[in-house]
Amino acid sequence: MTIEERLENAEKEIEKLKQIRVGGSTKEIRANKIVIEDENSKRRAKLVAGKDGPALELFNEDGWLRASLVVLKDGPHLVLVDENNKLRIKLDADKDHPSLSLYDENGNGRAELGVSKDGPGLVMYDENGKVIWSAIK
Repeated sequence: MTIEERLENAEKEIEKLKQIRVGGSTKEIRANKIVIEDENSKRRAKLVAGKDGPALELFNEDGWLRASLVVLKDGPHLVLVDENNKLRIKLDADKDHPSLSLYDENGNGRAELGVSKDGPGLVMYDENGKVIWSAIK
């Protein structure tokens, strides 16, 4: 690559960077992945356009994933994780079986509310995963 070509490429990159300036008038930013960091360069949020669908992930100050929203072919899915990195809530809005699942402090499933083609259902589990109550149509 010649010096002229390198200079031309550098000028193009500078023009791109000018459009992304903070407080600028850019109305749109295009990217496959955006990572947002805090003032200490720790990852706090990530937005990804993945091959299976878009995803938004939110992290706490220690870098642990706390929330994830992904939109897949079968529908959107939301996951919430506690401060001990344990799954606590999962919401699946898929077309065949939308459901809300609740988990205890150990990450064990304790309750699930869902709807299938046969109707609504609610299932509750003990700490060992054994069904203790069920109401399924």
